[in-house]
Amino acid sequence: MATSAAQRFGRRLASSVPRRRFSSSAAAAAAAATGGSAVQRTQNPSLNLCSAINQALHIALDTDPRSYVFGEDVSFGGVFRCTVGLADRFGKGRVFNTPLCEQGIVGFGIGLAAMGNRAVAEIQFADYIFPAFDQIVNEAAKFRYRSGNQFNCGGLTIRAPYGAVGHGGHYHSQSPEAFFCHVPGIKVVIPRSPSQAKGLLLSCIRDPNPIVFFEPKWLYRLAVEEVPEHDYTLPLSEAEVIREGTDITMVGWGAQLSVMEEACLDAENDGISCELIDLKTLLPWDKETVEASVRKTGRLLISHEAPVTGGFGAEISASIVERCFLRLQAPVARICGLDTPFPLVFEPFYLPTKNKILDAIKSTVNY
Repeated sequence: MATSAAQRFGRRLASSVPRRRFSSSAAAAAAAATGGSAVQRTQNPSLNLCSAINQALHIALDTDPRSYVFGEDVSFGGVFRCTVGLADRFGKGRVFNTPLCEQGIVGFGIGLAAMGNRAVAEIQFADYIFPAFDQIVNEAAKFRYRSGNQFNCGGLTIRAPYGAVGHGGHYHSQSPEAFFCHVPGIKVVIPRSPSQAKGLLLSCIRDPNPIVFFEPKWLYRLAVEEVPEHDYTLPLSEAEVIREGTDITMVGWGAQLSVMEEACLDAENDGISCELIDLKTLLPWDKETVEASVRKTGRLLISHEAPVTGGFGAEISASIVERCFLRLQAPVARICGLDTPFPLVFEPFYLPTKNKILDAIKSTVNY
C-alpha cells in the first residue's frame, strides 16, 4: 500500500513504513474542532487508530450509563484489541460477547436502541456483515419511517473493520460501503486517521440515526498521531479539504487517502496542483464541498479500494457531472479496485496504487 514518505498528510505511520504528519491545515482543523490550539495539541499523547477507537468507546461508556458495547469476542478485547479493558472497567453487563451470528448481533442492537439505549455493535470483519444486511436495510433503516416517527433505533452504531490489510484475501479484505450507501435511513462514516476516528465515532454514537462506521483495519497499528485525550466530536456529512490545489480535485476516504496524498506529492513535482478531499461521511455526503472544488479545478478523480463497477465513486461522478457539466475540462476519472473477488497473492495488482493514480492525474490534466 503506501510506501513513500508524505509529510503533509494527517497522520504518521509507525516503525515499518515511512512516517507521516499532520499538515498545518489539518492540525488547525483538529485544534478548532476540539476547542484547542495547534500549540496545545502538541501536548496530546500519540495513539494509533486502534487505541483511538478504544478511547472513544471508553468515553462513550463513561459519559452515558445507557450505552453498551457488544459483539464477537468483544469482552476479551476483540480480534484487533479495540475493546481491551472495557469489560474490566464497565462490567460484563455493558460490554459482552455475543454468539457468532451477525444477524442476531444487529437485531439485538436494534431492539436495545429502540428502548432508548446507545448500542454499539461490532461486526468482527466487514466481510461478514452480509448476514445482517436484512436487519440493517429492512429494520434499522426503516424503523423511524414505518412508525411515523413514533419509534426509532437511532442509538445504534455498527462498527466494522474493512478494507485491505496486506494478507487478508477475499474474506477479510473487502470494502462493502457502497451496499449501504443505497439505503435511506442510515448513515455511513469512514475515518482516515486516529484523531478523526475518535471524534467521528463519538459523533456516530451520539447521533440520532443508525450508523454504519467502517474502520480501515490497515491503519489500526500503522496510523499514529497526537489525539486529544478529552471528549470531543467531529461533524458528520462535512468533507474536509486536506490539501488545496488548482488543477484537479481528488476525492477519497479511509486508508486510500494516504495513497492519494503520495500521488499528489509526486504530481506536484511535475507541476500539477492537486486538491485532496476526505469525504469522511459517505451517506449523506457533502456534495457542496466537492462541487465547489470541481468548479475551481475543472477536473475530478475519485479513488477507492472497492470494485469500480457500482462503487460509491460512480455516485460521486454522476452527481458532479449533473452539477458541473459545463465546468469540466476532462472526463471524471475513477481509480478503484478491480471487478474481481479480492485476491490474496495478487493484492498489489488489485489495489488502486500510487502509480495508477499518478498516471490518471496526468492523463486527466493533459486531456
